[in-house]
Formats: sequence, structure tokens, C-alpha cells
Amino acid sequence: MSKTNLRLIPALIAIAFSGSAAAAGFQLLEQNASGLGNAYAGSAAVAENASTIFYNPAGMTQLKDVEVSTGVSLVSASYKFNNNGSSTGTTLVGNADGGTDGYIPNAYLSWRVAKDISIGLGIGAPFGLMTDYANPWTGAAQSLKFQIKTINVNPSVAWRANDWLSIGGGVSYQTIDAEYVRVVGTGAPYSGATATLKLNDSAWGWNAGALFTLSPATKIGVSYRSTVKYETTGNVAFTAPLSAASGDVKASVKLPDTFILSATQKLGDQWELLGDISWTGWSSIPKIDVLRASGVPLQTLDTEFRDTWRVAAGANYQLNDAWKLKLGLAYDQTPVKGASTRLVSLPDNDRIWFSIGTQWKPAKNTTIDVGATYLLIKDAEINNDQSANAPSRGIVKGTYDDKAIILGAQLSMAF
Repeated sequence: MSKTNLRLIPALIAIAFSGSAAAAGFQLLEQNASGLGNAYAGSAAVAENASTIFYNPAGMTQLKDVEVSTGVSLVSASYKFNNNGSSTGTTLVGNADGGTDGYIPNAYLSWRVAKDISIGLGIGAPFGLMTDYANPWTGAAQSLKFQIKTINVNPSVAWRANDWLSIGGGVSYQTIDAEYVRVVGTGAPYSGATATLKLNDSAWGWNAGALFTLSPATKIGVSYRSTVKYETTGNVAFTAPLSAASGDVKASVKLPDTFILSATQKLGDQWELLGDISWTGWSSIPKIDVLRASGVPLQTLDTEFRDTWRVAAGANYQLNDAWKLKLGLAYDQTPVKGASTRLVSLPDNDRIWFSIGTQWKPAKNTTIDVGATYLLIKDAEINNDQSANAPSRGIVKGTYDDKAIILGAQLSMAF
């Protein structure tokens, strides 16, 4: 590898760390923008640039000697709450919107070190969440702000065993930062006092995959990404008149594992079909117990998440040597079981992805992808009653009108 290419590595890392994932949503599929136009159908089988390191590291064997890929996805989400019978200690202000705008950067490098062996490095944000409400609002005692940011650094290796089988794997060093802000009761109907909880940690995980090239026109990919367990520590800060209650806190959380089965099928020189089915083990988060450093409980978030499935289908049309058009459709389950366990900090529901995109090759070894997705999210009913254990947090009851738009761009280069 030349000195010029080596100098690209810190530049790519700087891009990935230039901003944290602040997109609304918990699992962030947007680890590239090149797959956005297909709703990420075929993600473990496509292997069209170095971002395959995240979806299926075995795909690196399909790339050229050195490839770099970097991009960003912009997410604009709306979580509009319509009150219908809530009973809380805060002032009722009617409708409220917890949605925000955010971005998800990524960067990848793949290098063929021998005829059948490639190594790579991927940097992205696989999980993220941001909801932010004005103060006061109906559910302020349950949440004003909830933010989760992750950064995943994923060195990987791939080996082409023969003409039809490649395998790959990697390790992940992942960091997490979480911030949770809510109003706290002081015996008055509404005092405005807040508690701000901040937690962080780092942990290790791993991923592995296989790519089967059944024919020049047919590829099947399978991949698995492990759970990542955190033992987070931090502090909680209360505003007056509860400042004396501030102190150190801790919480354990295990982020879910994922499994992907993908396929791509070329139909002649112009059309290509893509398919994807994936599973996410969200039941690894039945609840989150936040404890003081002494072990005394501070608060429990009863998530009761369920495992979920996602199904996606896509198509590519090769318009000419320079341009490719992309389409995608996906059905994506929410981990939230129902109204009683839906949190105001994650007012999520089942959704359908409608995706379009295009790929342009301005030069032989340069590719630019752009994509757009509209998320049609089913109205989410909420009836979260926390009054039994915490009367000040009360009952939040109503309906969320959710929607989101994702825009992305990706630059990939081969050397």
C-alpha cells in the first residue's frame, strides 16, 4: 500500500468521529448509503464496496486490491404525541413532538494482502437514539430527553477458500454514551426540577459471515453480529431543590445480536434482484435497572423488548456504464410489544421502508451513491402507567404519529 493510501486511514477515522449518531431510532441499519436505495436488501451478499465489512466481512474477497468507502446518512424523524387521557404531575400542553434531526457517518478500508486474503477496518454507529421534548409537556416526568450514541471500530479479515466460498470475521470495539433527562416530582404538581443521568462504557463484540457464489449471477450471504454487554457507570445530577440527591450511578445493558440471510440474482445485463431477511435479538433488553453506586435502585426502565424480524426486497437497473438505478421495499418490526410497555423515550412501531437511489461512476475506480427512504410508521398507541412505583411520573396515554425520512450519500474508491 502506498504512503498516500496509508494517509487516508486517519482521515477516514476523523470523518467517522466528526459527529455522533443522533438519529431517532435504536438500531441503525445505515452503515452505508450505497444500500439505502435498496432498503438494505441483499446487504450480506452485495459486497459492492468496502462497507461489506459491517454487513458481511467475507465480501471483502470480491473487492479490488485496496478500496475505501465513506459516507453519511441524514435522518429527520417526527414523533408527534396526541394526548388522550394522560394523568401526570406536569402541565398538559396538548400535542408534543419528540422527533429530532441527526446524522450517521461511516468509513471503511479494505486491503488485499494476499491472493485470497483481505483485511479491513470499519467505523460506524450501529445503535443510536434521540428523542427530545420541550419542557413542560405531558410526559415530562417520564422523559424530556433520551440520547444513546455508539461508535463501533471493526477490524476484519476475509479468506477466499475456493471459487464459490469465502468466509470472514472480525472483532468490534464499541463505545456507548447515554443521557437521560426527566422532570422529578417534589410534592408539588409541577416544580420544574430535573434529573440528568449520564452513563458510558466500552466493550467488545465480534462478527462473522460467509459468502456463497453459486454462479456468476447468483450470490448468497449469511452473517452474524454478536451481542455487546456494557457495565456502564456515570452520575445523576438533580437540580434544586433536590441537588443533594446527586451522585454516582451504574447500569448493565446487553445490546442485541443480529443474523442476516441475503441473496442477489442478476437477470441479464441490466436487472438485478436483491432479497434480505434478518433477525435481531432485542429480548436481551427486558429492562434496564439504574442503580446508585451503592447498589440502591434509582429507576427501572421496563422495556420488555421482543426479538424482531425484518424482510427487504430490492432491484437494480443498469441504465448504462455510468448509471445504475435502485429501488427497495422493506417491512421492519418494532421491539416494543404494545401500548403498556411503549416508552415516551422510544415511541416506536412497525414500519415500511420505501427506498430509491442511484449510483454514478464518474471514473473507472470511483463510485458515488445517493439514496432516500421514507419510513411509513404505524401509529403507536401508548398507555404507560408508572404511577404505582412513582406517582410523580403518572400515566402517559395517547397516540404517536411517527414518520421519518433518510437521505444518504457514499463515496467509494478503488486503488
